Amino acid sequence: MASVPKPSTAGQGTTATITTRSNYVNIRTGPGTEYTDIGDILNGSTVVYYPGSKTASGWVWVEQQSLVGWISTGVVTFTEVSTPPSGGNTTPTPYDGQIGMWHWKGQAIPENTIEEFIANMKRRAPNVKQIWVKVGDGNSWQGNFDNDPDMAVNGPADVDRWVQALSRNGLEFHAWCVLKGVDIAGEADIIAKTCQRPGVKSMILDVEPYDGYWEAGSGPIRPLMTNVRQQIGSSFHIGLGVDPRRVHYNSVYPAEWLPFINSVHTMSYWTTFRRPVDDVIDETYAVWGNYGRPIIPILQGTAPASEQEQAFNRVTQRYGAKAVSWWRYGVINTFDSVNKPIVIDTTPTVPGSDDQPLPGTEFGIQNLIKVGQDDYRSGTYTGRQEFTTIQGTYGWNFAYKSTVERSSTVWAEWKTDLPASGMYQIAVFVPSTHATTRRARYKIHGIRGTTTEVVVDINQSKYHDEWVPLGIFDLVKGAPNAGKVFLNDVTGESDKEIAFDAVRLRQVLAVTNPPPTTGGGTGPDVINGVYVADGFDSPVGTDAERRGSQVWPSGWRDASPYAKLYFIGTPQEAYHTGADLNWGAAGNSDIGQPVYSSASGVVVYQQTLNPWGNLTIIKHDPLKVTSGHKYYTRFGHMQNVTVKVGDRVKRGQKIGEIGTGGGRFIAHLHFDVVRTTVLDTKPGDWPGKDLNRLLIHYVDPKEFIRQNRP
Repeated sequence: MASVPKPSTAGQGTTATITTRSNYVNIRTGPGTEYTDIGDILNGSTVVYYPGSKTASGWVWVEQQSLVGWISTGVVTFTEVSTPPSGGNTTPTPYDGQIGMWHWKGQAIPENTIEEFIANMKRRAPNVKQIWVKVGDGNSWQGNFDNDPDMAVNGPADVDRWVQALSRNGLEFHAWCVLKGVDIAGEADIIAKTCQRPGVKSMILDVEPYDGYWEAGSGPIRPLMTNVRQQIGSSFHIGLGVDPRRVHYNSVYPAEWLPFINSVHTMSYWTTFRRPVDDVIDETYAVWGNYGRPIIPILQGTAPASEQEQAFNRVTQRYGAKAVSWWRYGVINTFDSVNKPIVIDTTPTVPGSDDQPLPGTEFGIQNLIKVGQDDYRSGTYTGRQEFTTIQGTYGWNFAYKSTVERSSTVWAEWKTDLPASGMYQIAVFVPSTHATTRRARYKIHGIRGTTTEVVVDINQSKYHDEWVPLGIFDLVKGAPNAGKVFLNDVTGESDKEIAFDAVRLRQVLAVTNPPPTTGGGTGPDVINGVYVADGFDSPVGTDAERRGSQVWPSGWRDASPYAKLYFIGTPQEAYHTGADLNWGAAGNSDIGQPVYSSASGVVVYQQTLNPWGNLTIIKHDPLKVTSGHKYYTRFGHMQNVTVKVGDRVKRGQKIGEIGTGGGRFIAHLHFDVVRTTVLDTKPGDWPGKDLNRLLIHYVDPKEFIRQNRP
């Protein structure tokens, strides 16, 4: 029989423990024993059940991670669990905006006293405001494994000493311990006694699937954490420390911990794993990103400085981490990245964050169709399995395959019931990998006034984890195939890959094209509900000068032109990626001169990055037309920057001032124009003497602006 999905009337789910008449209960594809048995729910385990889904015959919809379906209430009872608030990365934590430093034991660091440790910590990384101190291992206080006379934690009195010493120096005490699950009462006692001491801000539970860590399976988790919560209450913040790799996910029983913990601390140790930084960070968020608790990444202090910088930027810029911590004091060689402050962007973001609400556009109901859902269908013309399906950056699956020149081998369609007739914006999501075709031919069906499909060609290779609007269409509810999107693998190419990812239909309640907002252009900068850059201007000079005939205004010179060797004969010899813009006499005479956005777009990076000093990157709107190319600009060495990540900027908007890169350089503006997505993952990218790579990614900024004036 066909599966019966969760009913729309199911309402809010409730976290509960399940009690069965035997060791387990069957979960089925529908509300009855005639439906297929798809798995077992163990007695005493934690589930989310939906009371509003209960049928007349007593079946309810139940979810336990990826296992979802129907269970008979005739053979089970549910006991509700007091659950910390969820909300993913939007839920506040005690770590927000802060940097944490892990401390293992006094024996493992060169300092002899707590005060000496604090003094050196503040000197090396003054932006670190939280110290995470190990207090226990299993049912033993950490002092049993640390014979340091001043720093060992042997009980509540030592916790108080640490709290007081840190507090005197403006630092917070956060505790952590290793759990084993062997002595529930003993382990709960150490956790509770620590959390009950004044000044202890949080507790992180280190649960890893290795010898010497959690040894007891899933059974002890609920009684242990129920014991803890009964002693310390539901409001105290408890984090869960985990190895974030997919292969270890199920071995720490995440569903059992979920009702009791408030955050997840992921040990993203790329050096230990012998894998690239981005690979490990991306897997971290792919595996844990939908768990429903904020992720506070733990970054590897033993890694090279450049990789530390890369990891910090990846988790904060791409994934919006509100806090990070570093493992651990005593092994870190350089503190440059450790000392980087966290800047929290409060602007709401979604995958493809540059796809923001448009001025004059009001959206209503949204339908999001992902690969594998009921409103998505696909097939092959060959009788063979042609698609490869993998998980994307944001946790959902997408499919891909090689392109073909003439005769299609696969098809896919996205079709949903419309809530009402009217105007709809249809957009497709293009993932960051396996999307290299330059001609994905999306076909939209059922548009009012047409009897044929409308074809929209998308160059997938230009996009990187972002929503790409196909346009706004007038659709009729109930009409055959209204709003259906169809895609096959015919692109006229034999050596590319085409991605089949999510499609989104947004009901458009109002669309007005406002007057142009980009300085000096004739606009409009919104066309059919899509932001468009009307051209590029110089990033320096007065408003009148930027509108003038000279690309670089009078008085400005380019000290290091594009693609020219500079610092010849020194270790820094390299081909220059852009322009070094100076004004006035020699020296720092141009310090403080205003810097402007060259075109409309969204700020995607804004940080201090060695050796650049302050670095700002803007991803610009498609040039001239909705399907135009998206360029990036990079601004180096600025001071008094007035924008942050997620800000939408217009052409001619001031974004900062010319600076000296923190005193590293004579005052000037380093300005790049980039044609690829290289800055998405490498904001400090520098090809050096690799001229071919420079020419692939960077364009001559002066010539580019000359050819693309508004």
